[in-house]
Amino acid sequence: MKVTDIEQLKSILSSPKKIVIIPHKNPDGDAIGSCLGLYHYLAQYNHQLTVVAPNDYPEFLKWMPGEETIVKYEFQKDLASRKIKEAELVFTLDFNSLSRIDEVATALEDFTGDYIMIDHHQAPDDYARFMYSDTSMSSTCEMIYNFIDFLDDTDKVTAEIASCLYAGIMTDTGSFRFPSTTSNTHRIIANLIDKGAENAYIHNAIFDTNSIDKLHLLGCALKNLVALPEYNTVYITLSREELQQYNYKKGDTEGFVNYGLSLQGVKFAVIFIESVQEDIIKISLRSKGDFSVNEFSRSYYNGGGHTNAAGGRSEVSLPETTKQFENILKDYKAQLQ
Repeated sequence: MKVTDIEQLKSILSSPKKIVIIPHKNPDGDAIGSCLGLYHYLAQYNHQLTVVAPNDYPEFLKWMPGEETIVKYEFQKDLASRKIKEAELVFTLDFNSLSRIDEVATALEDFTGDYIMIDHHQAPDDYARFMYSDTSMSSTCEMIYNFIDFLDDTDKVTAEIASCLYAGIMTDTGSFRFPSTTSNTHRIIANLIDKGAENAYIHNAIFDTNSIDKLHLLGCALKNLVALPEYNTVYITLSREELQQYNYKKGDTEGFVNYGLSLQGVKFAVIFIESVQEDIIKISLRSKGDFSVNEFSRSYYNGGGHTNAAGGRSEVSLPETTKQFENILKDYKAQLQ
């Protein structure tokens, strides 16, 4: 982040402001963790703060300190719209295009204040006056810690902030195993533990609260796994009927795609999930090495993300989507060898 931007933000944030903090639609651990971490930090300066999430998120994220204050736009449109209308500053966290927040973007059409973007995804849109964008970062939560450090305020990192940021870094790094996890990431994690983040408790709250239905759904997903050894690729499908059979709840399929990537020799793994609520196929893509699923998703699935982790969508049927996918792979055989 530019030194001039940091100095301007120090000045702007030195007096109480009406601030809205927004994560992307279907927020994950990094999105909720970064929003709440920033919320608890800014609250120490008596700002009037509201986190507005476009929609609901999994139960395994609802233990985070301050989660009960989040306004969910899909259920509380009037309140969310009023808070946005009153806002002087809007922080957009863990996304870099207003298309990622669906109807909330409409509520922002008349916003005349300043946007502050903090995000680690590729190809940011140019809508923010202040932009902290760094694709090398492991997570937006790591960037929030850096942002607090830029403002010379790490002494104000409380146990609540530390817990939220730890959760986001842990989830977005795949429990610290993805290549974006650096030595500095681990130094920040150590600082967060020193500040009061209970690492064992946080891991348990996120990963060890599965239902029987979720594990049965995982079994169904693994049974549906298709291996394409000539492309070092696997994909998983889950139909709407299968989701309903196992009483699917938001977040139940989180991490399923990584099981495919765990197979020896596999470089590319995809999961295709027929949406229960929308007439689309939701797609998560993962890769190893330099095969860019961000470029792949942008090219074929109106999506994007990171080099090794991305998302997208298909608007044709599940069988058509998988057939098209297998045909597309023919053009990538050399890259995937």
